[in-house]
Amino acid sequence: MRFRHPDGTTVHLGYCSNVHQAEDLDGVLAQLATYAEPVRARLGVDRLGIGLWLARDVVARLVEETGELKRLKDELAARGLETVTLNAFPYAGFHREVVKKDVYLPDWADEARLRHTLDCARVLAALLPDDAERGSVSTLPLAWRTPWPADVAERARRALDRLTTGLATIESDTGRRVRVGFEPEPGCVVETTAQAVRELRGLDPERLGVCLDACHLAVQFEEPGAALRRLADAGLPVVKLQASCAVEAADPADPAARAALRRLAEPRFLHQTRTAAAQEDPGVRGVDDLPDALDGGLPTDTGPWRVHFHAPLHADPEPPLRTTADQLSRVLAGLLGGDAADCDHIEVETYTWSVLPDPPADLAGGIASELAWARDRFTDLGLKEDHQ
Repeated sequence: MRFRHPDGTTVHLGYCSNVHQAEDLDGVLAQLATYAEPVRARLGVDRLGIGLWLARDVVARLVEETGELKRLKDELAARGLETVTLNAFPYAGFHREVVKKDVYLPDWADEARLRHTLDCARVLAALLPDDAERGSVSTLPLAWRTPWPADVAERARRALDRLTTGLATIESDTGRRVRVGFEPEPGCVVETTAQAVRELRGLDPERLGVCLDACHLAVQFEEPGAALRRLADAGLPVVKLQASCAVEAADPADPAARAALRRLAEPRFLHQTRTAAAQEDPGVRGVDDLPDALDGGLPTDTGPWRVHFHAPLHADPEPPLRTTADQLSRVLAGLLGGDAADCDHIEVETYTWSVLPDPPADLAGGIASELAWARDRFTDLGLKEDHQ
């Protein structure tokens, strides 16, 4: 969906296809028919944005075979879908039985990560609607935090310089600008906006910036207004926002809360968990997975716990748990509620539907409800839906 900000900016809203399992092109095309087009129909719109996640093998095929790239573009158009952003964070195998820390491989010290990201940018340049101002690609925040010795960090920094050059080449070749956003995430080299400033300051803001994930921001107990000001003051653009909610336990000592959290402690994805004290006390940084917290790795008397579990935007989790939807609303207000739109690519990213304690029978309906929730927030902020 497209919206018009009062300043005239077109703001794109869509959902990320990493919620769907598919690691070949035929599977991706089937997703569009099975889920994305029905989501569009549920919303009653002529055009729906979809942020594609394309596994490495799919991207390589699209780069090598222009006919297959045209096939994908034609299928998007035929189903009333458009793509202005790709999620290049997961490389492959995102729906294996166990993903956990493998999602951070290859990291930015590995040549494969640079090659994949530039290939994604080239594919996106071909998929962009003719009237889209630019595209965006999101990627991991350099690497998992350990091991990260100085020589590896330097190799990654050189890769970012080559990324900038490669993006400039793609723009020269295609006439389309694509920016890459690094996504701060708990447990990584770049966890917070302060670390983003430390690690990414000085990069070319026309091509590189931050992909802000509202769930991650909440898990780190970052206050949205301060976080956004920090990035702006450092000249780091928010290339893309992933509209997402974390799960919060207000009283992690409550047996009912612990029982509900235990039902979220599933084996596929990593669910980093933080306590409110983590922001003030470096000694309480949190733990890398929810089972560790529940087994005594995190104190229960230092305030709420927040869990890296992308919860549906529109629905409450099992009581007494709640989500950080209010914080997401503040992030949206900070980016879109002012005189100027400070981000024009918003992607709903709830990839955890399949690992909920009670997965929905109607996934398309759930995604449509999330997008409707976001649409209401946009309207409340004064944006108007831009109908075709």
